[in-house]
Amino acid sequence: MAAPSENLLRLLKQRFGYDEFRPGQEPIIRNALAGRHGLVVMPTGGGKSLCYQLPALARGGLTLVVSPLIALMKDQVDSLRANGISAEFLNSSLDHATTAAVARHAQAGDVRLLYAAPERVTMPGFRRFLHTLDLRLIAIDEAHCISEWGHDFRPDYRALSELRREFPDTPVMALTATATARVRQDIVEQLALNDCPQFVSGFDRSNLTYRVQPRAGAWDALLARLEERKGQSAIVYCFSRKETEELAERLTASGHPTVAYHAGLDADMRRVTQERFIDGEVPVVAATIAFGMGIDKPDIRLVVHYTLPKSIEGYYQETGRAGRDGRPSDCVLFFSEGDQRKHNYFINRLADADRRGAAQQQLRQMVDYGRLNTCRRKYLLAYFGDAMAGDACANCDVCRAERKPVDVTLVAQKLLSAVIRTGERFGIAHVNDVLLGSGKQRVKELEHDKLSVFGIVDDYDRNGLRRTAEGLIEKGLLHRADGPYATISVTPAGREWLRSRGSLTLELRADEPADQPERPKTPSAKSVTGGAILPEFDPGLFEKLRALRRQLADEQGAPAFVVFNDATLRGLATAQPTDRPAMLAVPGVGPAKLERYGEAFLAVIRGYLDRMSPGNAVAAPSPDQLALNQIKAVLHTLDEREATVLRLRYGLDGDSPRTLAEIGRRLGLSRERIRQIEEKALKKVERRSRSADDKPLGDTHTLTLQLLQQGLTIAEIAVERDLSSATVLDHVERIVKSGKNVNLNHLLPSPERMERIQAALRAAGPERLAPVKELLGDDYSYDELRLVRLAYVEAKT
Repeated sequence: MAAPSENLLRLLKQRFGYDEFRPGQEPIIRNALAGRHGLVVMPTGGGKSLCYQLPALARGGLTLVVSPLIALMKDQVDSLRANGISAEFLNSSLDHATTAAVARHAQAGDVRLLYAAPERVTMPGFRRFLHTLDLRLIAIDEAHCISEWGHDFRPDYRALSELRREFPDTPVMALTATATARVRQDIVEQLALNDCPQFVSGFDRSNLTYRVQPRAGAWDALLARLEERKGQSAIVYCFSRKETEELAERLTASGHPTVAYHAGLDADMRRVTQERFIDGEVPVVAATIAFGMGIDKPDIRLVVHYTLPKSIEGYYQETGRAGRDGRPSDCVLFFSEGDQRKHNYFINRLADADRRGAAQQQLRQMVDYGRLNTCRRKYLLAYFGDAMAGDACANCDVCRAERKPVDVTLVAQKLLSAVIRTGERFGIAHVNDVLLGSGKQRVKELEHDKLSVFGIVDDYDRNGLRRTAEGLIEKGLLHRADGPYATISVTPAGREWLRSRGSLTLELRADEPADQPERPKTPSAKSVTGGAILPEFDPGLFEKLRALRRQLADEQGAPAFVVFNDATLRGLATAQPTDRPAMLAVPGVGPAKLERYGEAFLAVIRGYLDRMSPGNAVAAPSPDQLALNQIKAVLHTLDEREATVLRLRYGLDGDSPRTLAEIGRRLGLSRERIRQIEEKALKKVERRSRSADDKPLGDTHTLTLQLLQQGLTIAEIAVERDLSSATVLDHVERIVKSGKNVNLNHLLPSPERMERIQAALRAAGPERLAPVKELLGDDYSYDELRLVRLAYVEAKT
């Protein structure tokens, strides 16, 4: 019999710290408490774990959790224990004595949740052990692994059907984040769940923006994306282990500290890498698909697929790791049809014809997604059997793009001619290489550099050519072959159009809309139970709380989220409780964690509020941090809101300096927004007041200066000092502005590139680099521009 709602809510608050369930959780929990089987499909971050963890407490006895995440079992168990819940795991990381001790505790009834991998569960000896336990519920996580039609089939999961036969009366809850109707049916059949209820949550993640960009130029486009999200958390998914390591090294050298993660790392290295990312110590991880399942990090703002994923299910699950706190986040796929060949190499090695066919079909659907000229969100939702109202979501690159009629008559003639002259046996990418006059070896080997169409396009870039070719396919003038080799050929209609010499206009979308629409309104960030977390949190306090969390987690030898996750820290930085009852009211704080961590966090909050109180000198930056005369000198160059914030913050109108909270109340803005405005304004002040920066260098700048004088490059200094390249470059700017005589010649690009950059600086002005980069194109990095600007401006002064 199901427990009354008030009992469930009491248990939810006491053990997990939340006041209410997230949508869809309570019916799943009630189904389990009634002793019925259930299939749960809930997107990443939707709160799947609670669906079996709370019934484990309410039903009593033991719940077996079958999970493929051996590396994360300890983290999950530690997190449960931090909430006062008895949990254990059994896997190959434990020695014999520890394994025996866990087994004794379970047999004595002292364990509520026992985690084990499918490989262990299918062993006859382990199943005999299960018969000695009071087994009340079996939870099978990542249940899509049981289906050959899923994206991550694992043969060991198939053997779980034997577990069902041996425990026919024990209810089973199968859980996954991604499953089509076919996969769901296969899960039910394989586990003999006999028409069990299926709880399928809506798949739409309205806060995520889906974008597809050409793989050509992906490196510079990736740097631009990371620059937009500087300091925020990002995952870059790669095809291979080698690619993760090479990309991590390049990104770190470019000023974006990145770690690599793949299955080839040993368990300790994977754990350390994961913890550094979760704790925010390093903002970017370059990873294979081995990374992500079980990651409790709600503030990932960017998920990039650097190469083509092998299935829609995998892609959707991986993009679902972005924006789990409900805040706007970006999902970018760098698309190249040529990436199919990488996947087909492994698909063709599958011995089973059905599995091979299923994998090829999944790959074709992924390629279709990359080719879309219609709403990407609608395609994704339809794939999982979900519907979207209307034909446009206003939050994918297709729907947000500006479209305009373009006369493509001349370039269409060139495209069709190039397809014919190259033999109608190549894809769009190769035809574009020929038209653009590429020096690629493949073009030369085929002697396509000797064709009359070689290099005849100079008014379109590769992206424009591809969009035009896609438009010709839609018009029926070009045909694209199905299968792994998407060759294009000219249709009879295309040949007739060529002969007719007619004109042609296509509706083409631009790279960026001229007037970018507002993102759709998204709900406030939610806790894992649906309680609203207000966005107006204090970022300074948040950082203090995060530092304390890291300290406490290190003392326990556990990941930081075991103490509190980011959503709870954000709640604490918003509510700013100063006593135990107020802290207990914050979602994610339960009695167990309050008892264990409460006083430490309350002490930090009280101390922070004392320092930030009105009249305290800490309320505003001191003149030592930024000379006030620098601000006054350029105040008139700032926009009205920036100038107002700085006047109030520094007391430039004769009043006392104001705190962020006071300024926020006066202007009707959040403290976070005020801080952003202040930081932006101060950067402008720094750029416009170079001559005022003549204070003595600190020790850290002096050390960088010494290494510069030894002839080390930015990247070498970054490695030597264990700093990011961006920080070293900041040091270089500070050193030059201080008047130190330092030779930068070894840091600068070639004379030809110097000349082009200097010309762009003269044309666009040195104040802002974005217009300069726009003039130069993606072949020039922001770091390169900063260095040349430094040499250029200093030379003029």
